[in-house]
Amino acid sequence: MFLYQTRFGSRTEELMSRGSSGGFPVPGLSPLAGMVSTSSSRCMTTAASTTMDSSESVTDVPPRIKFKRLDKTAKHIMQILDKEAVEEVKGQREIPDIKPGYIVQLKVEVPENKRRVSTVKGIVIARRNAGLNTTFRIRRMVAGVGVESLFPLYSPNIKEIKVVDKKKVRRAKLYYLRNKMNALT
Repeated sequence: MFLYQTRFGSRTEELMSRGSSGGFPVPGLSPLAGMVSTSSSRCMTTAASTTMDSSESVTDVPPRIKFKRLDKTAKHIMQILDKEAVEEVKGQREIPDIKPGYIVQLKVEVPENKRRVSTVKGIVIARRNAGLNTTFRIRRMVAGVGVESLFPLYSPNIKEIKVVDKKKVRRAKLYYLRNKMNALT
């Protein structure tokens, strides 16, 4: 028995009422095609699919895992790796809390000559928090000329950071010190 449904299902009822033998024989179709359910839904199901044994059901396929958007997942993974790297660097050496207004003294390894360690003393005028890429800006006077240096906080070239003095400031960025002649007093 082969049935087809129209938009309103009326054609199916006419075909069912015509043949007393149960439908029209259609050459070239398997016997399963003749056992079509007569539900009024738009989809057609076979009788073989409804009589399937419960042990043969589709339980072998694992349930689908829903993922977040890939860029969000990647950002989350990078944040975890960033935190682990920061903790590793903090475990290797002591890094004090550096804020704008602090006068710090750094012992920096010169990249051109690895054996030479230079001492840099200046006032912190800015800090940018970005995990492992956290930087701070130091302003100092060299031969009467103001020089600013930007250092990564977790850089392996910085051997020691010592806070010499703490000035009370009310700004996060002390760029106004660029216009002052002697900012360290």
